[in-house]
Amino acid sequence: MLLTEELLGSKGLKAGCLTVGDCISIAEEMGTTPGEIAIEEAALASGKSKKDVEEAVLKAFEHNLAAVDKGLTDGHSFILGTVAKDLLKRGSSPVLMGEPLLDKALLYTLAAQVGNHEIGLQPCAGTGDSCPYTGVFKAMGECGINKDKLAQSTAIMLKVGTIFRAGKSTTGCNMEGFGAGAAACAAAFVEMWSGDPQTMNRAICLAISPTIAVPCTPRVLVPGLCATHIGGAVLVGYYSAKLALLTEIPVNVDVDVMMALAAAVHPVSAKHIVPINIKYLEPFFRRKEEVDAFIEPEILREERRREAQVLADTKREVRALASKANLILKPFGEACVGGSSQAVGSPTNCGRIAHALAKGKIRKVKIELYPELFARRGINVQGILMGAVYGRGTDDAASYREVLGWIKRDGVEVEIKQVEESQCQRVTLFTDAGTVMVDSRNRGGGRLALVGAIPSLEAARDAARKLGIVVTD
Repeated sequence: MLLTEELLGSKGLKAGCLTVGDCISIAEEMGTTPGEIAIEEAALASGKSKKDVEEAVLKAFEHNLAAVDKGLTDGHSFILGTVAKDLLKRGSSPVLMGEPLLDKALLYTLAAQVGNHEIGLQPCAGTGDSCPYTGVFKAMGECGINKDKLAQSTAIMLKVGTIFRAGKSTTGCNMEGFGAGAAACAAAFVEMWSGDPQTMNRAICLAISPTIAVPCTPRVLVPGLCATHIGGAVLVGYYSAKLALLTEIPVNVDVDVMMALAAAVHPVSAKHIVPINIKYLEPFFRRKEEVDAFIEPEILREERRREAQVLADTKREVRALASKANLILKPFGEACVGGSSQAVGSPTNCGRIAHALAKGKIRKVKIELYPELFARRGINVQGILMGAVYGRGTDDAASYREVLGWIKRDGVEVEIKQVEESQCQRVTLFTDAGTVMVDSRNRGGGRLALVGAIPSLEAARDAARKLGIVVTD
């Protein structure tokens, strides 16, 4: 082990709370790779051996690899059809870009997307970024790298992904499929190709840059479009890694600043995007002394002070995210059927908590959803009902398919309403023994924030704990 608690303590750091920038700087100092540091951090934080961590990292993909297999064989997606299977008709190694590793990664990423709409994926920031993670993981394993290198490359990919998961607070491809996916894939490729730590810093920054503020557009319900968002993460990650490895392209931004920027822009409306970009990237603007000579000295001093404060603040912001991130031994939440851990997984978990509080036979379910979830009721109501009425988990694909028939068979009344509270998902159950209610806010990735409950918030929190549901702020 190169990493020790004493070493981290001397830097004011703690295992389990390292940022990606910390992993890069420590790797550079110790003459190793960020992937190796990510593994050793997890070993220190968990008390497990490095070997156990490596095995856990590789094993984490079991369910999502099954989704890839589904997408390559008999899977069918309501927005992507049988795209992966269609490519296989052109041969066992279909050519998309003409580079075997990249072609495999794109094929398996597409297959993961199709499989996601059949058996669900285990989400990281969401299910969107789990697609490229799984595609790249499977492709790397088939392209001749040894097990140690595969574990290291996967470890740094998941380190990036879990911090994006901690920063994702609402819908947005900038912190999920496209943004998180591009950044994490860039890190994995640089690690696999034995690039130095600063090359990885440049690659991740290059990958994040075009993804800032990219929303989850109507692509989630429009045929085809999601393929270029999610596959684009692999392409941007690959391109960024190659560019950083093969050229001296100047990138003077620290990776933690870029990650803090992505997290800060995420919930902000379009009219605020420009000011936020200026705030975070102003320290890295190229300046012309001849022009600055026309500016009052006091204004220039204030700019320099503000820039120094931004650099200090972003380190604190991204370190706070790292402290809340899952260890890479268990980066994913429970698998979520229906194709979206935000639109289906989180509302279903609200229903599961209500079910746990209910006593007596359930006669009626009242579902209240904020406008985005209400618009996507064609995929989330089944999940809510299977969780609220029957206590089924988010990974129960069979129940998801059959639950509407069960509701009709059992004579359960269902009322669905739209409410205006942002991120609201509220489930009320009317039973022979009384009424229970869970009022929550959607946080994506199967997670939620609890804001009210009958009989009590304490009982709802206790139920969530027992069910293993992640409750956040």
